[in-house]
Amino acid sequence: MATDELSSKLSRRLQIEEGAEEPVAVDFFGTQDGSEDKPSTANADSELGAKLQRREELNEGQGEHQQPSMKVLNPYTEFKEFSRGQIKDMEKMFKTFDAGKDNYIDLMELKLMMEKLGAPQTHLGLKNMIKEVDEDLDNKLSFREFLLIFRKSAAGELAEDSGLCVLARLSEIDVSTEGVKGAKTFFEAKVQAISESNRFETEIRQEQEEKKKQLEEQKVRRAAFKDLQSAFK
Repeated sequence: MATDELSSKLSRRLQIEEGAEEPVAVDFFGTQDGSEDKPSTANADSELGAKLQRREELNEGQGEHQQPSMKVLNPYTEFKEFSRGQIKDMEKMFKTFDAGKDNYIDLMELKLMMEKLGAPQTHLGLKNMIKEVDEDLDNKLSFREFLLIFRKSAAGELAEDSGLCVLARLSEIDVSTEGVKGAKTFFEAKVQAISESNRFETEIRQEQEEKKKQLEEQKVRRAAFKDLQSAFK
């Protein structure tokens, strides 16, 4: 039987080489006519196609589970109603009470802050204070949300007896002057915008001059120290 089978295979190969018979593809599952699809291959192709389509949707921002982009806060451009000096004061106060140094003020840190300001609040009162400006609902205050307290205070949007109003009033940061947002007409807004821009540039220039002055003083001190050193050599 083995000899007959081998003879048959050799005869078939000769016929194929001479062109007398067309070769037939044989798959791993014994199918010779190629009329039946391989289920595993079809499923794999379908799955790969779905994944590629999903990735394309994510790249185009159409996917449902796309992670939101993290926006970097620039307080000087977002909170234009405040001067650089006011924002720096708010930042200093924020960092003072951010005991955990995680860039957030949580419930306990807010409790300590209000006690230091001489206006202690109840647990519920503290939670309500956070809730009023907690835009991302994480039950703590980011620096941006902290700035919102003073924006709302300047705009008169805080109830007089609210904890946030007390915080803004006792913080010793003057936020009584509103910026462009408070202008009544377009012309007034334009004038005020130019004024705000000029003030911003002036403050930056003053900071640069102050730094330059400090550097010059450091150079003078270094030179004096070197002269003193050389005198002892």
